Amino acid sequence: GILPLDSEESGVCEVVLVHEHCLVPKPEKVCWAEAAGTVRDGLRAYTALHYLSQVSPGTSVLVLDGASPFGTIAIQLAQHRGAKVISTAHSLEDKQYLERLRPAGGEFYPSLLKFVLQNVSKYFFLGIYSPSPVRLYSAEDEPASKSQLLPHKHDIITLLGAGGHWITMEKNLQLDPPDSHSLFLKGATVSFLNDEIWNLSNVQQGKYLDILWWSYIMEKLSNRIFRPQLDEPIPLYEAKVSMEIVQKNQARKRQVIQF
Repeated sequence: GILPLDSEESGVCEVVLVHEHCLVPKPEKVCWAEAAGTVRDGLRAYTALHYLSQVSPGTSVLVLDGASPFGTIAIQLAQHRGAKVISTAHSLEDKQYLERLRPAGGEFYPSLLKFVLQNVSKYFFLGIYSPSPVRLYSAEDEPASKSQLLPHKHDIITLLGAGGHWITMEKNLQLDPPDSHSLFLKGATVSFLNDEIWNLSNVQQGKYLDILWWSYIMEKLSNRIFRPQLDEPIPLYEAKVSMEIVQKNQARKRQVIQF
């Protein structure tokens, strides 16, 4: 399960007291590491694909940084829903990993610029999923610590087709009047992906548990419809080091603590 926001317990401990309404059974065919490393990203991906953009067969979906743990699951679930998936890669290693996920006709692009030049005129409906941050300023204004691989928000808005959706986890996103005008002309929308919203309303509890288990995440993981990108399980005594790596955004695979 996922600890709720008001939990007084820590997840990294041998015994945790959690209300049963926050837990779902683990399928026998799913190992503990895969279950723990999938549940959060699976919830995010399903929320984005189903509730925020209603992805359906024939929809074009661009997943930024597709080799990330979230991107990996989002790509596979979007493909399962019949969408045409395009993704960007940050490195040759990421590109090679994404190639193994690519079905017949799948496409991956190393930069948004190449995608714009070759494809923006083709897609009239495009969902863009941006779990990682975006550049909010021009190159000269952006802090030096920011990765130059991050796409600019104007690039993403340019990519959106008529009636498109931009799903982002960038909580500090600022849209200027020209950005809003472009979105208005396209009839496009920007939605913020916050998976914690399911725990903020008791009315949504049944739907939340259904997403986690009965109809989606654990059931499709059990049937191997998608596979998570996991690092080797980490022993408890290395949990602090692993947490620091995650907080610095230096982990390219999902970290799982094993007792």
